[in-house]
Amino acid sequence: MTSKPIAHQPLTRLSEDEQMFREAVQQFAKAEVAPHVHRMDAEAKMDPKIISKLFEMGLMGVEVPEALGGADASFFTAILAVEALAEVDPSVSVFVDVQNTLVNNAILRWGTPEQQAKYFPKMSSEWVGSYCLSEATSGSDAFALKTRAERRGDDWVLNGSKLWITNGAEASLYIVLANVDPAKGYKGITAFLVERDFPGFSVGKKEDKLGIRASSTTELLMEDCIVPAGNVLGEVGKGYKIAIETLNEGRIGIGAQMIGLAQGAFDYAMRYMLERTQFGQPIAEFQGLEFQYAQLATEIEAARLMVYNAARLKDAGANFVKEAAMAKLFSSQVAERAASLAVEFLGGVGFTKEYPVEKFFRDAKIGKIYEGTSNMQLGTIGKLLRKQYS
Repeated sequence: MTSKPIAHQPLTRLSEDEQMFREAVQQFAKAEVAPHVHRMDAEAKMDPKIISKLFEMGLMGVEVPEALGGADASFFTAILAVEALAEVDPSVSVFVDVQNTLVNNAILRWGTPEQQAKYFPKMSSEWVGSYCLSEATSGSDAFALKTRAERRGDDWVLNGSKLWITNGAEASLYIVLANVDPAKGYKGITAFLVERDFPGFSVGKKEDKLGIRASSTTELLMEDCIVPAGNVLGEVGKGYKIAIETLNEGRIGIGAQMIGLAQGAFDYAMRYMLERTQFGQPIAEFQGLEFQYAQLATEIEAARLMVYNAARLKDAGANFVKEAAMAKLFSSQVAERAASLAVEFLGGVGFTKEYPVEKFFRDAKIGKIYEGTSNMQLGTIGKLLRKQYS
C-alpha cells in the first residue's frame, strides 16, 4: 500500500528567515530571561518585566494577522520560539506555548471576525491567554467535565471550577469548556471566551509544583459567571471538537518545549565536561561518557525532527495527529533522559541548585503528563495504526 507524499519544506532544514528568528529568540532568552531563572523558580512567579518583553518581541501573537497586531507568521515559527525559550527556561517557554498553540490558535480557527477583532490586538500586546479544560474529575477523561453553562436571556451563566490551569494567574482571557446539556454527553460541551473581570469569575489556589515553577498553575472558580452570548467560541455543542483539535496542535508545542529543555541541559553538560578534568584530561574524553552523550545527542536530534515534521505537516494542512502524538511522546522521554544524564555528567555539583541542570531535571517530568499523558499518546498512536493497517 502506498500513499502520496506530502509536499512541505525539508524537515532537516530551516529557511534563512527561520534560522535568524530562532537565533534572535535564543539571544533574547540568554540576555533577558537567563539572569532571572533561578529567582523566578525560587519565588514560583513569572517576572512581569519578562512578560512585557515577550510582548515587545512579538512572541505572544506569532500567528495573529498583522492587521490585528500580530506577527502573521506560521505555526512552525511559534514552535521555534517555544523551543528556543525552553533552552533557557521551560517555564517561560510554556507560557508562550499556551498563548500561541492553544489560545490564539483556537481563536484563529474558530473565532468570529468580531471576536478576532476584539481580542487579537489585546492578545498581541498585553493580554495573556489561558486554556481551561481540566477539572478534578476530568483529566485524561477530558469530557467528564462538570462545569455547566445555562442560557439566560442574552447571556450564558457558568458554574463550576477548573484545575491545573496554565497561565491562570496572569491571564486576562480564558477559553473555558463547559457543558450546556449534560444529557447530550460530550455533544453538549461548548467553548466560551471568558474575561478575567466577568462577574462571578475568580482565580483560586495556585499549585506549588515540582518543576516549571515560574509558570502558574491555578484553580479557576465560576459562581454564576455571566458570559455574553457573543463570547461562545465556535458553535454551541461543538466544544469537544475545539478541545480535541486544539490539543492535537498543542502537543506539538509541548514537544518543542521538551526538545528545547533537552538541548539546554545537554549544552550545559557538554561545556562542563569539556572543562572538568580528572586524571589529567577532560572528562568528555572518557569513552564511558562519550558513548552516553553521543547517544543522547542522537536522540535529541531525532526528537527535534519529529517535532518539526509534525509542525510542518500542520502548516501544510495535512493530517498530523499521529505525528504530533509521537513527537510529544518521544520528546518527553528524551527530555527526561537528557536532564537526568546532565545531572550525572556534572556529578555532585549537578545535584545542587547552584547549577541549572537540577532545574531542567525537575522541569522535564511534566512533559509526560500535561496535554495528554504518555499512555494517552500511546493509545492514540495505537488506534491510528490499527486504522492505517485495517
